[in-house]
Amino acid sequence: MKQLKRCIISGIAALLSAAPLVLNAEVTVLGWPGGPEEVALRAVSEAYNSKAEVAEEDKVKLIFFSRDGFFDKLQADLAAGTDSFDANLLATYSIGRYAPFLKPVSLSDSAVEVFGDAVLSTMQFEGKQYGVPTDLSLHFLYYRTDLITSLLEDSSQHSKYMDISEKHLGVRLEPKNPDDWTWMDFTANALYFSKSVNPDSPTRYGTVLQLKNLLFNMMVFHSWPRSYGADWMDADGNITVDSDAYREALGLVKILVDAGATPKDSFSYEYAEANAAFGSGQVAAMVQWNAAAADLKDAEKTPATAEATATIAPPAGPEGRFTHVHGLGLGVNASGKNVAGAEAFIRWLSTAEAAKLYALNGGAPGLTADVVAEVASERPDLVPLGELASNYGFVMNGGTSAKALSVYEVQAKEFTGFLSGGQTLDEALAKTTSSMEELLK
Repeated sequence: MKQLKRCIISGIAALLSAAPLVLNAEVTVLGWPGGPEEVALRAVSEAYNSKAEVAEEDKVKLIFFSRDGFFDKLQADLAAGTDSFDANLLATYSIGRYAPFLKPVSLSDSAVEVFGDAVLSTMQFEGKQYGVPTDLSLHFLYYRTDLITSLLEDSSQHSKYMDISEKHLGVRLEPKNPDDWTWMDFTANALYFSKSVNPDSPTRYGTVLQLKNLLFNMMVFHSWPRSYGADWMDADGNITVDSDAYREALGLVKILVDAGATPKDSFSYEYAEANAAFGSGQVAAMVQWNAAAADLKDAEKTPATAEATATIAPPAGPEGRFTHVHGLGLGVNASGKNVAGAEAFIRWLSTAEAAKLYALNGGAPGLTADVVAEVASERPDLVPLGELASNYGFVMNGGTSAKALSVYEVQAKEFTGFLSGGQTLDEALAKTTSSMEELLK
């Protein structure tokens, strides 16, 4: 009987010791909950798991946190050395926070041909690739084609247009096709289509600026100074925000604010308010996130202006045409139980096969022209996304650092203070520089 008990106990012990092997026989991936990102991730995970060459212990299992406090919880878990997941969500502006707890990844040999260097850079920190980009956000210039066409075709309006630009900008600018606009042209157009400047304007405001003291509004603004050559810091780590580039961009925004070319309550505006203003038919043009295009170009959701709304890259500056880009992606938890399996999954996600499947299931990857052409008939909205990201996308030097979000917050506070009249431009730039030197040292 004792021998039987010993056999039973030994058998149970053997089963218990084997249990972790069974439980760990998977790649656990923490994704972004809800929305098209989750739908697309589920689709590619199912496709990956169905591949004959993927071993049973390397099949993907998805888990999700609540969106509330997601990034703070993720950082706490990673810092604690959690092994609850092998791969996890990343965002461009928070990679630096997580880098100490992640393992740099090696993507597929075709990754550059699939995404392009600009998109891949959204998942890089200090020269290392920490993830595969899955979803991309950038900015479009939204404008009213009916207003622009009327202006360009009616030469009787041109003299007043040039008079207005000369009065406010010191140079006589002629009306242009928006695809040829510089930021000076954008400003001139906004002034012309504002009733406070031109009582005969068919719209009340020439533009709508998102001026709330909010870090994401700084991202919308960044394309402007970047086109004048702006960066957060130089190659040696010196903060370069107090520059002609930022001064030119902020100076033009201040002209629009003071002239009443944006709604008076713009200092309470962010994404939703800007969309509402543009969709009301009382705004001629604006720079906004690409995500707004789906609603603003939908005649059922935006009946007043959808059919006359066009989107292109933001205006150009002396150094070229640019758009801020940031993305969501997936990286490898260095403390995960199945790091090798996670690396294999992420490597596959960087192939054209996976990227196209992700796109066809609702994701928003930034793809190169050749790759996006293969899904363009089903996802025409991704064509400009990939083109703009590849041709004009940028990430500020320091934009993926551990304190990147804090930098945006500082700039939002100080720049808003200047634009609202609370401090001078010199004061705003000096305070921003001082804070950034502490944050990015």
